[in-house]
Amino acid sequence: MASKEAKLTIKTPKGTRDWSGADLLLRDHVFETISNIFKLHGGTPLDTPVFELKEILAGKYGEDARLIYDLQDQGGELCALRYDLTVPFARWLAMNNVQQIKRYQIAKVYRRDQPAIARGRMREFYQCDFDIAGIYDSMIPDAEILRVIVEIFETLEQPITIKLNHRRILDGLFTVAGVPADKIRPISSAVDKLDKEPWEAVKKEMVEQKGLPEDVADIIGKYVLNKGTIDEMIQFIRADPKLSANDEIKAGLEDMDLLSAYSKALNTFDSISFDLSLARGLDYYTGLIFEVVQRLPTAKDGEASRYPEKSSSKSSDASAVGSIAAGGRYDNLVGMYGKKQIPCVGISFGVDRIYTILKARRGDNTGRARQIDVYIMAFGGKEFDGLLLQRMSVARQLWEAGIRAEFSAKVKPRLPQQFKAAEDVPLAVILGQDELAEGKVRLKVLGSGKDKDKDDKDQGLLVSRDDLVAEVKKLLQTNSLPIR
Repeated sequence: MASKEAKLTIKTPKGTRDWSGADLLLRDHVFETISNIFKLHGGTPLDTPVFELKEILAGKYGEDARLIYDLQDQGGELCALRYDLTVPFARWLAMNNVQQIKRYQIAKVYRRDQPAIARGRMREFYQCDFDIAGIYDSMIPDAEILRVIVEIFETLEQPITIKLNHRRILDGLFTVAGVPADKIRPISSAVDKLDKEPWEAVKKEMVEQKGLPEDVADIIGKYVLNKGTIDEMIQFIRADPKLSANDEIKAGLEDMDLLSAYSKALNTFDSISFDLSLARGLDYYTGLIFEVVQRLPTAKDGEASRYPEKSSSKSSDASAVGSIAAGGRYDNLVGMYGKKQIPCVGISFGVDRIYTILKARRGDNTGRARQIDVYIMAFGGKEFDGLLLQRMSVARQLWEAGIRAEFSAKVKPRLPQQFKAAEDVPLAVILGQDELAEGKVRLKVLGSGKDKDKDDKDQGLLVSRDDLVAEVKKLLQTNSLPIR
């Protein structure tokens, strides 16, 4: 007897999801908002393959390299799904010998991470990247990137904090603390976990897993648990004789002095927290590094202490979804693929996490999205034939005018079914045989809900077919209707 075939499980793969309806419209709103700001700053669009040669991606992501999706050999080339959009961009710059560009890209990336869909952490997700490549005077492109961040989240009406640090300052700090050169990147990766774990857990990893002496770990803790405004932290670092004597830290502080002035001119200073625990685990960063978190409602705007604040963990001011954008300066990445180095700085926005925050903020209002402005319906007596051709003609008239319209795909629809289909639509065009004979239709505002009896008795405004488009647009522009 043949064994029964296993029952097919119909589901999306772990860490992925389908998008439809209101969710997709909200995500598209995020895409449009972000891309419009990119264009304001002179961004040029770019698209690259969803998979790259494995050797292109190798050695760029530190400990996170284990999250790369490898593909089977399909014809002599070992490939992998892209992990981010930055490395493919660097490959493109080197391949095409592009010396200077402001580029943006919106595309999916893939990571074999442990997913948490409710918090916006996926295995397949969109990133929106904006990068400035080329040789410019110090910190000017970096300051513009921070301005792009602020503009985008102001447009989305989402309060944020930009946490930033400088790789040269962080590496110099590790050197002063006594970290051997070959352990700086592993220790940096451990420190980067302070947004999720308390200091004691991070210290334990440094000592027991990374082999760092406990007294060196304690010195690191004395430094990395400090954060404040750019000016506060510059003062804090310079006040420490050992830190201020280190050449790497000196170079980093020169950059931060410039950034302080530029951020004040660009009105981003108050959105920035200079956080010495921010490490960013990717190996290719060489200068300024930053990540963006939503500002919690309990945070007091404008509150600033005279001295940098201390905490045992970065989780106290991190949002439930973690960082919603991140980036930094990577001056040496392009040179790994070509003969010439091209300095770059960029930011990557995590659209799925931003979507999670916006949807939670909007609550139930996103349950049903308005996708149609006008529903075309018809009714009549015993001789009523459905007026299908006339409904089609009115729909075509509205579509040609750029108005979102719909009608029942039935020859003789019943009136209750038509009103049911038009529940979330603000306007109805109602066709009747007598009105059509005079070249007129009725235009009715639907579903105010304030007075149902009055709504039912209201037969709408009688308008000529020639004036229909103008009357519909006039009503759609009034404040009493849902915003288009």
